[in-house]
Amino acid sequence: MTSAEPLALELSDLGRAYGERVALTGVSLTLPRGSTLAVFGANGAGKTTLLRILATLLRPHRGSARVLGRELPREGWAVRGRIGFLGHEPLLYRDLTARENLRFHARLHGVPVARVGELLDAVGLGRRADDPVHTYSRGMVQRAAVCRALLHEPELLLLDEPTSGLDPAAADAVAALTRAGTRVVSSHDVEGALAQADVVLGLRAGRAELVAPAGQLEPADLRGLYA
Repeated sequence: MTSAEPLALELSDLGRAYGERVALTGVSLTLPRGSTLAVFGANGAGKTTLLRILATLLRPHRGSARVLGRELPREGWAVRGRIGFLGHEPLLYRDLTARENLRFHARLHGVPVARVGELLDAVGLGRRADDPVHTYSRGMVQRAAVCRALLHEPELLLLDEPTSGLDPAAADAVAALTRAGTRVVSSHDVEGALAQADVVLGLRAGRAELVAPAGQLEPADLRGLYA
């Protein structure tokens, strides 16, 4: 990384509350471009809140966040098209086919239509690409949502439990597609995600309890986050 190239993430004392409930607090870290941040914690620990802030879908209530060199939320408009976000909601139109959904997003981002078919084939949806999304199983919807997040080849990929609902073969296909580039990955698969990470953030009850290089940690070091 050159000195002129901004970090992918610069977070300082980042926090967010929902009314009286603190959902996230005290998150401070940096992430170089081309690196992977793995976020661990039990359900309700703040993982999804963090990813939604980074995706410009939520405003932080304290601290500061710079994503791809831009300050959030003030400059969120400048990074939205450079981010790929896979959350718990697939963000697909259920009455449209997978192909129609992806072509719609391709037009929004100025992406060649040929990429739509390539991605659908890569996740094993080629034969069902022209069926309405509402006829899909949960795993098929997840695969289509992964294609949507990857379609415009984002500079930063935000993945909230990307292999949720997938069988082993589909999980492997998704992992192969999402392995490269700069990533923030929330996962309950401690061993698998740790092996692919450069930096680890451990959350417990909304608080940042651990920020460390992945190479310094073993899966056992993260078990306390789930106690």
